[in-house]
Amino acid sequence: MSKLADRNPKLPEAERLHIMSENERPFWQRGIAVAGMDEVGRGPLAGPVTAACVMLPPDCLIAGVNDSKKLSKKKLLMLHDRIIEAALCWGVAFVDEKTIDEINILQATKLAFKRAYESMASSKAYAECGFACGAAFVDAVKELDIPIRQIPLVHGDAICYSIAAASIVAKVERDSYMMEMAEKYPNYGFEKNVGYGTKQHIDALRLFGPCELHRRSFIKNFVSEKEQ
Repeated sequence: MSKLADRNPKLPEAERLHIMSENERPFWQRGIAVAGMDEVGRGPLAGPVTAACVMLPPDCLIAGVNDSKKLSKKKLLMLHDRIIEAALCWGVAFVDEKTIDEINILQATKLAFKRAYESMASSKAYAECGFACGAAFVDAVKELDIPIRQIPLVHGDAICYSIAAASIVAKVERDSYMMEMAEKYPNYGFEKNVGYGTKQHIDALRLFGPCELHRRSFIKNFVSEKEQ
């Protein structure tokens, strides 16, 4: 049913959020807080994969929360701040390009999820919020090494409110990091492509060779092993 919200963008906002939060409501109705977990950065040629774990108060519905891929940069920044302000607790984790090359992107993504959950669960805010995390809604990835119930949902960032909130936090945090890296590595246009394989980025990679942020296992089609 929650897919209905994604197929009907003209729904009134309150109704859209009600549909998107149908997975959480059985928990919230019992006064149980749940977390949403999502990642950003599985596909780029450079930079880390980033995961966020966000636990919002029961029945806390923030207008505009949606799949981060559907939101403008301005709205992302605004919603990021609103989510962080409203959250009972939250955590973000980065797994760098060297680890991605060593253990592969799926395992690096799972590690980012694990670290994001641990960051949230070990925070002072978690200890003081008065809630234990009842479950984690996760965008598609299964069998995470975290000690709570996991509910993986395919396309979860589009159909699950808590996952959508986490997708916004992860997106803004990773993009902010790549903006900082653009100043350190100005040749690759990270301020625009945030590490993804745009034509400009690939052309720069072939011209200048890779920098420290590039994932060697991802750039084999663009530069020779010798150039790496």
